[in-house]
Amino acid sequence: MSAFTVPEVKLSSSSSDRKMPVTGLGTAVDNIDENAVKVAVLEAVKLGYRHFDTASLYGTEKALGAAIAEALRLGLVSSREELFITTKLWCNDAHRDLVVPALKKSLRTLQMEYIDLFLIHWPISAKPSDKYVCPIAKEDLLPMDFKGVWEGMEECQRLGLTKSIGVSNFSSKKIETILAFATIPPSVNQVEMNPAWQQKKLIEFCKSKSIIVTAFSPLGAIGSSWGTKQVMGNEALKQIAKAHGKTVAQICLRWIIEQGATIAVKSFNKERLKENLGIFDWALTDDDYDKINQIQQQRLMPKDDELASLFDVFNKV
Repeated sequence: MSAFTVPEVKLSSSSSDRKMPVTGLGTAVDNIDENAVKVAVLEAVKLGYRHFDTASLYGTEKALGAAIAEALRLGLVSSREELFITTKLWCNDAHRDLVVPALKKSLRTLQMEYIDLFLIHWPISAKPSDKYVCPIAKEDLLPMDFKGVWEGMEECQRLGLTKSIGVSNFSSKKIETILAFATIPPSVNQVEMNPAWQQKKLIEFCKSKSIIVTAFSPLGAIGSSWGTKQVMGNEALKQIAKAHGKTVAQICLRWIIEQGATIAVKSFNKERLKENLGIFDWALTDDDYDKINQIQQQRLMPKDDELASLFDVFNKV
């Protein structure tokens, strides 16, 4: 079985020349099955995936790390440097003095000396705790000290614990807050993005600041506790897929790539893992774009000024 070759993008503020593959495998799941995660990651490596996305909240760092160690032992990749690993800082650790210890903890769990990208998971903090839970009680939510937390992120990069740093679920306004004092600007902003939530203004803003956008829930997170059928069930996307002889998922992923964004897509199904990489040797047409631009827009995640209630949508994570 020949592996797909996944294109890569350069990160603006990385401490190395390592580029980020435009398609990555996400590992956020409702009910964690460590063996299923390991099997999926190993299969993904065989197919050509080189970017793997996790988070301290997800509870999949251990399984991902074990799978990567197994992939190296089996010779599926020749070195750790061939892989791009992303993890995230959870709200309980989003405090100046906890950022570095939090990443060191993730590295121990992952069995790695460094990661390639470390993201602030949400632009909000919570009272320090060893337990990462969702939902977080409203009385435990705190406003973020953006300057202090970002200083901690920058320290992680300077210490070599991560090659690059970024944010997740950040609006343009909150990114501007970071940029006002950052000595290392964020390389990535990971946000909800799909044809039913196109993020056009945010995409243009991030491009103007040399920040790569990574799309999570690129297929509407169907099958998850926070998911919707409004993407995979969209009639316009079905028509486009039929015209190209592709699947709706491939149309969605191709559209994201053509916006200049990258992807974190979750699937543990072997055939869909393969399908999700079959998006690089064809293109959408102007007529396709006319249809996609008319899709009604609806976000799954709350706005960042509604974060006090965001955790209601994560009730099974």
